[in-house]
Parts: sequence; C-alpha cells; structure tokens
Amino acid sequence: MSFARSAWKILVAIKDGLVLLFMLMFFGLIFAALSARPNAAAVHEGALVLDLDGTIVEEPETVDPLAVLAGSQMPVRQFRLQDVLNGIKTASEDEDVKAIVLDLDGFLGGGQVALEQVSEALGKAKKKGKPVLAFATFYGDSAYLLASQASEIWVDPMGGAAFAGPGGSGLYYRGLMDELGVKAHVYRVGTYKSAVEPYLRSDQSAESKEALKAVLDPLWQNWLDAVKKARPKAKVAEFAADPSGVAEPAKGNFARLAVNLGIADKLGSRADFGKRVAKLAGIDDEDIPGSFKHSLLADWNAANAPDTPGDPIAVVTVAGTIVDGDAGPGTAGGDRIVDLLEQGLKRDDIKALVVRVDSPGGSAFASEQIRRSIEAYRARKIPVVISMANLAASGGYWVATAGDRILAEPSTVTGSIGVFAVIPSFEDALGKWGVNADGVRTTPLSGQPDIVGGFSPEVETLIQSGVENDYSQFLSLVAKARGKTPEQVDAIAQGRIWDGGSARQIGLVDRFGSLDDALAEAAKLAKIDGEFHPVFLRSEASGFEAFLNDAFKPKPQGRKARGMIAQLAWQQQAVMAQIFGDMQMMLGGVGVQARCLECQSLVPASGAPQGMSWIRALIGD
Repeated sequence: MSFARSAWKILVAIKDGLVLLFMLMFFGLIFAALSARPNAAAVHEGALVLDLDGTIVEEPETVDPLAVLAGSQMPVRQFRLQDVLNGIKTASEDEDVKAIVLDLDGFLGGGQVALEQVSEALGKAKKKGKPVLAFATFYGDSAYLLASQASEIWVDPMGGAAFAGPGGSGLYYRGLMDELGVKAHVYRVGTYKSAVEPYLRSDQSAESKEALKAVLDPLWQNWLDAVKKARPKAKVAEFAADPSGVAEPAKGNFARLAVNLGIADKLGSRADFGKRVAKLAGIDDEDIPGSFKHSLLADWNAANAPDTPGDPIAVVTVAGTIVDGDAGPGTAGGDRIVDLLEQGLKRDDIKALVVRVDSPGGSAFASEQIRRSIEAYRARKIPVVISMANLAASGGYWVATAGDRILAEPSTVTGSIGVFAVIPSFEDALGKWGVNADGVRTTPLSGQPDIVGGFSPEVETLIQSGVENDYSQFLSLVAKARGKTPEQVDAIAQGRIWDGGSARQIGLVDRFGSLDDALAEAAKLAKIDGEFHPVFLRSEASGFEAFLNDAFKPKPQGRKARGMIAQLAWQQQAVMAQIFGDMQMMLGGVGVQARCLECQSLVPASGAPQGMSWIRALIGD
C-alpha cells in the first residue's frame, strides 16, 4: 500500500510539472507573439534602421511551428520586397527621418532584380538629401549591391569584402545511382531541358553550360554596371577579376584592402558606426556605446502604410516552386492561387489584374490551373499584365502566357520552355540483395510503372508521349500569346533560359518595367484616367496561425554569419538543401514538371517540390 501511495505521488508530481511546463510555454508564446508584432507607437524621430538579417523575397514563407520545434535551427528570416521599398520611399520623404541605416551584417541576399530595385530606391533617397549609411563585417555580392548606394560604407576591422559573381558547381548523381543500382527513368522534351541532367549524367552537358553562361554573363555585367554607377571610383571589377593578385599585398587585411580600393569608406566597430549615426540621428541612450535614435522597418511600415487613392488594381503573386495543392505562401500552391484569383473576380471594383511572377516553375498541372484562372479575367474584359521579378521560367512562363502584356527587368531570368518527368526504379538495387519481382498482368499497364520489377516498354512509351503532348501544349500557348507559330517558338524554346534583355529581343517579353510600371500599364489598358492603387490578393492566416507565426518568427538578434569565412561556410548549407530537394523531386512522384533547375540557384530557396498528375496517379501516393 505504501508503494502505491508513493507511486501515486510521483505520478501527481509529474502531472503537475507537465501542467506548469505547458503553462509557461503557453504564456511564453503569447509574450513572443506580442513582442514580435509591428508597433506603430515604436516609431521615433531619428534613423530608419533596415536590419536585413535574412533574405529579401517577393512573398515570405509561412513559418511551420512544428517544423521549427522538430528542427535544430530557426528558419531564415524573410523580408517582403514591397515592405522594404515602401519603408525606404516613405522615409526619404519624412523630415523626422534623419538617416537611413543599412545593417547588413546578417544579410543573406535575394534575387538580383529585387536587389537592384532596393538599390535604386536607396539611390533615390540619397538624391533627395537623405544620408544612407551602411555597416557590415563582410560585404559579398548581394550586400554590396545595396551598400554601394550608401553615403558612407563602414566595414569592421575584422571583416572585408569579396565578390564571386553568379555561377558555381551543381550536383550530379549518376555515379551514386549506378553504385546503388537505382535507375532514373527520364522523360523530357528540349535540348536544353537540363533539370534532369543530375540523374542522367556525372557532369553538365555542353548545351546546358552554353545556355547558362549566356544568362549569367549579362547578370554579372548588370551587377558590375549598377555598382560602378553608384561608386565609380571603387575598384570592384579589378578586385573581382583578380582577387588573389589584388589582395596579396594586403597580407590578409581585407578590411584595409576594401578601404584602399574605394569599396568601403570607413573602418570601425559597430559602436564606432553607431556614434557616427548618432551625430545625425541623435543619441538614444548615453550608457550604451554607439546607440542612436531609430525606428525599425516593421514598426515604420505599420505607421506608414501606402496610400490607396483611386481605382483598385488586383495584384496576385506567384512566388516559389509551383506545386499542386494548397501550399504556400512562399510556395506557389496551385489551389491556393486559384482561390485568390477567384476572390478577386468576385469584387466588382477591380479594374485590372497584375500577376507578379517570381518562380522557377514546377508542376505543369498547377501551372495550367493558374493560367486558366487568369484567363477568366480576360474573359470578363479585365486586362491582365504580367510582371516578372527575378524568375519567370518554365512553369512561371506558362503562367505568363495568360497576360495581355509581359513586363520584365534586364536581370530577370525567363524562358526554359520545356517539360520533363522523372520516375526511379530499384530492380537492380533489390536484385543485389536477392529480391526479385514477378506476377501476372491482365493488361500491359498492370502494376506499371513497376519500381521494383522494372518498367514495361508500353508504360515508357505512354509517359514519354504524355510529356511530348504537354510540350506541344506549352508551345501552342506561347505561340498564341506572343503572335508566333509553334515552330518559331520551338526554335527559342527547347528548355533554354534567357536573361531579360535577350528575352525582349526574341519576343518573349514586351518591354522592361518594374511592378509599378506594370500597374501603370494595367491602368492604361483599363482606361483608368485618374489615380489607382494596388490591392494585393494574399492568403490571410487564421488568428491562431497568425499567433503561432508571430511566436516562431525568426528574430533579428539570432546567430549571424559574420566575416568572409563564416559567410562562405553558411552558404554551403544550401548544398545540403539542394541534395534533399533533388532527391525529393525524383522520389516524391511529382509528375510532369515545367521547371528550371539552373534558375533555383539565382534566388533564395523557397518551397519544396510536390505535385500530382496522372503520372503520379500511376505511381501512387
């Protein structure tokens, strides 16, 4: 009896402890959520601080609290491009803002179009007389494109700068798959459709290298031109062309080298930088070295929402990998975007539609779903303008064929008009262990595709013909949209990617322009005489989902990759993410894909491949 009483007391104590623990977690979540929300009351006279500790994207991903709890680290923080641009624009026009401060110590980049637009906005603010000051321990390509517009660029004495340019090595799995006995059954159309090459080859094909170099060279030149225009005396091109030769006399002092080359203006610690800003913005707390009066971007935007004069123009964003289902934001779930477009159609006041595309493509089925929903606007005589951001390739271009006009930027990557499907089989791998497959068929497709016994010739022919049909449909859509014949489109298609300038020359886009230009074009097509404003059609989280997202939102004071070596090491984590993504695409039964593999290295990773189609139905879930 005494043992039972003791055991009961222990169980009660455990129960009470768990209750207390969950109560502490609950109230901790409430505190975290409340402290994470933007606060308009926190706006003060002084500097606007852009602490860009993460990446700039078109559409931030929703944080999955369960994934955060199960993972070993917090997700990368993401800043919506339009929020950053709005903050810079409104701050440049406000007399209470004495300076704009770029804290780039934890900046992890973004697509080149997004970075160019932020850089341009900073340049306009500086021309209006607003001082722009930048600080970082280390400046890479992305951070420097923004910092180049600064009135003063500060670098920590332990830091420096280095510029790599776009490009690098990809991963190829043919050797590993041969060792494991895994067969990749690949079905594709397009000489340049290299998304499947990692499963077929041990190196990059000559055609893929040719196409990729033709895109990366103009992107790099655009970067160099933008930096040179902002800081004509900085010896950036010389340093990038011969980094070891230029850096050798500095004997490893990269910070001093950056100043000597005109890449940076001042050497100093964060405290030294803060004292400089305080001379412009005022001292915030005399007891803390380097403190200055400031407002953070989220709080500033909460107090300075964009004006909404005139007629509304709907804007829907197709960002990230295009997948089947309700995925997103940050991933272009076909069902979710279709729902958003249908919500816009229900409004009687919408005068035009702008589709902002920032996607390497994905599911051909979901791309077609989205395209049809956009066509519903044109059927109601509502003009549609496509605004291409960093990427509008493959499935992203499939979606774009529904527009009356297509606008892109010189650094946009587009094209990749081609489709493919990949299905693995494991008969050789299992055979090594004495596992074989056998059975009875009633038709040539019984049990096919058989990933353990091998594919029959009939199913191979069936799938390839389906892929070829999807490619023909893709060509027809582009031909109709661009006033060409399918044969003319095929000559510039074949899965090849193009930079924005080349795409304009060959007729895949109409003209250059930003999102604002696309809105103006839509207003012109809709014959809006007066003012207009964008209405962004976005997925609204439920109250509980919003609470959890606020609670688990990555915080700016988290771990940062400071210094050249630390930043380079952090970038290598993306290699592991690519491996998992490539394996999921092959093993996950994602169906027919209109997707650009080369493009995905040009923007921060977003979303995960999923999908469904009749091929997936054959494979099974």
